[in-house]
Amino acid sequence: MNRMNNVILKDDQFSRFDEKIEAIIFEIILKHIKDLIYVMKVEDNGGFSYVFLNEEAKGHAKLTDDSIGKTLHEVLPLETANHLDEQYKSVMEKKEPVSFQDVVILADKRIVHGESILTPIFDDNGDITFIVSVTRDISARVADKEMITYMAYHDPLTGLPNRSSLKKDLDNAVEKAEMTNQNLALMFIDLDRFKFFNDSMGHVAGDHLLKAVGERLTSISEKSYKVFRQGGDEFIVILPNTSRELSEQFAQNVNRAFEKPFRLEAKEFFISASIGISIFPTDGSDGDSLIKNADTALYRAKELGRSLYQFYSFDLQKQTTHLMQLETGLRKAIEKNELEIYYQPQLDLSTDKVTSFEALLRWKHPVLGFVSPVEFIPIAEETGLILSIGEWIIQTVCRKLKQWKEYGYGSVSVSINLSPKQFQQPELVTMIQQNIEENQLYPGCLEFELTEGAMQDPKRTLQTLAKLKEIGVRISVDDFGTGYSSLSYIKKLPIDTLKIDQSFVKDVLRDEKDAAITTTIIHLAQSLGLSVIAEGVEVEQQVEFFKIMGCHKVQGYFFSKPIPEDEMVEHYLKNK
Repeated sequence: MNRMNNVILKDDQFSRFDEKIEAIIFEIILKHIKDLIYVMKVEDNGGFSYVFLNEEAKGHAKLTDDSIGKTLHEVLPLETANHLDEQYKSVMEKKEPVSFQDVVILADKRIVHGESILTPIFDDNGDITFIVSVTRDISARVADKEMITYMAYHDPLTGLPNRSSLKKDLDNAVEKAEMTNQNLALMFIDLDRFKFFNDSMGHVAGDHLLKAVGERLTSISEKSYKVFRQGGDEFIVILPNTSRELSEQFAQNVNRAFEKPFRLEAKEFFISASIGISIFPTDGSDGDSLIKNADTALYRAKELGRSLYQFYSFDLQKQTTHLMQLETGLRKAIEKNELEIYYQPQLDLSTDKVTSFEALLRWKHPVLGFVSPVEFIPIAEETGLILSIGEWIIQTVCRKLKQWKEYGYGSVSVSINLSPKQFQQPELVTMIQQNIEENQLYPGCLEFELTEGAMQDPKRTLQTLAKLKEIGVRISVDDFGTGYSSLSYIKKLPIDTLKIDQSFVKDVLRDEKDAAITTTIIHLAQSLGLSVIAEGVEVEQQVEFFKIMGCHKVQGYFFSKPIPEDEMVEHYLKNK
C-alpha cells in the first residue's frame, strides 16, 4: 500500500512538473514569438475584451497592461475597433477560425501589412468563451509581391509601363471612352534608324538613348496621357478625351522634341521618330485594332520618309494588306518558280548590233498577275529577301550563259543589278566567283550594275570593287547623275561603264539642261576611258543624238522592251 502511495505521489509530482514545464515553454513562446498575440474574452453583452497581450502585441500596437480587461472600443480608434469587432463577430457566427489581411498602424507610426487568424476557444457546453488572435507582419511579402507586380507591368530599362500594362490600360481607356462617348487617340512611335545607332554606338549607348527617349516623351505629355514602351525602339502613347487636331498637335510636339539633341556621355546625338496615329472609335473599336491600325499608319509614315506622322485611313489598310500579300507571296516565289528573268537588248552604236543585255527580274503572281518591280523590289530590300533573290539571279544568268555558249550562240554579255544590301555582303565576291567557275565562264561576259546609293561607304566600296575586278567581271554605275558622288570619288573607282539615267534621256531633245548634263557625262566617261550607256531611249532622234555625242550603247523601248529568254534567244542570239 505504501508502495502504491509512493507511485501515486510520484505521478502527481511528474504531473505538476509537466504542468510547470508546459507553463515555462508557453511563456517563452509567447514572449519571444514575433507574431502579435491577443486573447479576447467574449463578454455577455457580445463585446470583446483583452485578457492577454504578448510583448510583441504591446510594442507594436502601443498597448499596455492597462488594456487588460478593456474592450476593443475602449482601447482602439473607432474605425479600427469597428473593423476588428466585425471580424470577431464573424468567428462567433461561423464557430470556426477566420483569417484576414489588413493594414496595422504600429506604435512608431509605421504602417505595415498584417495577416491575422482568429481562433475560437470553446467551453464544455460548446460556447465560445475566448478568441485567440495571432497577427503576423507580412509587409516584406507584400512588398515583394508589389515589386513582382510592378516588374510584370513595367519596362526595367525605361521604367515606363510595358506591353502588359498597355493591354490592361488601353482596354480600360477604350471602355471609358465608349461609356462617355469620347474620342481616344493611340500614337505608335518608332525611332528612325535605331538599329544603325545601336550597331554603331553599342548596346549600352542604345539603352541610354531609349531611356532618354522615354523621359523626353513623358516630359512633353499631358498629365492625362500615358506613355508605354511597346518593345525594342517602339513607344505608344494613349491620349484620352482628345481630337484629331489635338493628336496632330501632339505629334508635331514629338517631332519638335526630337529636333533637340540627346546627350550621352558628353556627346550629342540626333535621332528622329516616325509616328502612326489611330482614333477611337473611327479607326478601331478595341485596343488590338487601334494598335494594329496605328502600326499600319506608322508603316506608311516610314515609307514617306523620316520624322513624319501619319493618320490611319481605310485606304492605308487596303494598301498595307496588298503589301503584306506581296511580301507573303515573294517569300515563296523562288521555290514556286514564279520569278523569271527578262532581258533588254543594248545596241552598240558603232556597229548597230546588239551585243549585250540587261537582266531584269519579273514576277508573275498566281493571283495578281505580273507585279511591277517598282512594287516588289523595295519589299525585297526591306525584308532582306533581296539577298536570296539576288543570288538566284546570278546563278540563273550564269547557267544561261553556259547554255548559250554550248548552243554556239557566240559571245554574249549580260549585266546584272546589285542591290545595296547585296553589295554589302562579305561573301558576295566569293559567290560570284564560284558561279563563274562552276559554269566555266569568261568573267568579262558579266557586268554588275551599282547605283551611287550603294556606294556610300568609300573604303568598303573600293575594297569590294577591287575584289570584283580581280576576278575579271565588269562594273558599271547605274543611274549616274542622280546621286551625289563627286567626280574625284568616281575617278578613283575601278569601274568600266557609266549608265545615263533615263530621267535625263527622256527630255534630252527638248531640255537644254538635260542635254548639257548628258553631254557632260559622255565627255567625262570618255576622258576616264569608260563606256557610256544611255537607258530609256524611246525615239530615233534620241538614238541619233547619242550617236553624235559619242555614246557607246543605248537601250530602251525604241528597240525592245525587256523580253523573256525564249524571245531573246529567237530574235537576237540565233540570228547572231
